[in-house]
Amino acid sequence: MATACARAGRPVDSVQLLAVSKTMPLPSVLEAMAAGQAGFGENYVQEGVQKIEALRAWEAEGGRPVQVAWHMIGPLQSNKTRVVAAHFDWVHSVDRLKIAERLAEQRPAELAPLQVCIQVNIDGGASKSGVAPEEVLALARAVAALPRLALRGLMTIPEPQSGFEAQRAVHARARTLFEQVREAGIGGAAFDTLSMGMTADLEAAIDAGSTLVRVGTAIFGAR
Repeated sequence: MATACARAGRPVDSVQLLAVSKTMPLPSVLEAMAAGQAGFGENYVQEGVQKIEALRAWEAEGGRPVQVAWHMIGPLQSNKTRVVAAHFDWVHSVDRLKIAERLAEQRPAELAPLQVCIQVNIDGGASKSGVAPEEVLALARAVAALPRLALRGLMTIPEPQSGFEAQRAVHARARTLFEQVREAGIGGAAFDTLSMGMTADLEAAIDAGSTLVRVGTAIFGAR
């Protein structure tokens, strides 16, 4: 990440690292926390909630309290929004207004607003979730108006591309869309997150303007 930031002429602290801990046991998460990692991404609701609750139990039993942010980065069905709203700090995978409305309605009042990103199917991949690029502005305006949510940015998971330039070209399209939403004033100053790039393409994503990369394999190993 530091090398990619230097290549792009960006400060190293302009990109956050999200450790994708799906399928990894709690001891692996604790090891990453001990190394200084504070943000973790989960793809599966039940598994993520189990880890969140296990970490709370560990702290209650005398484990060192840590400030950790939990991010839901996998597809989210409407019947899972209540438990996500009650446990997670971020949701990257908002791809339709119904999901956002349910999260807003179900976010407990005693918790801070839920930080959300709109997932965009930036390259039209048939197997990928996400709203179409041409629908992003309308959805962003609607989400930004909801209570108990803070619209933070966009998230993409493009189809795998071979080679740095091909990877960067796809990510650059997402960066352009991100800037269009910002220029429209949607979300205000809080709209600051472009969640794109994983283990195989994080260098290209950073070069294109990512502010948060989601890395699992390079941290935890192959699943």
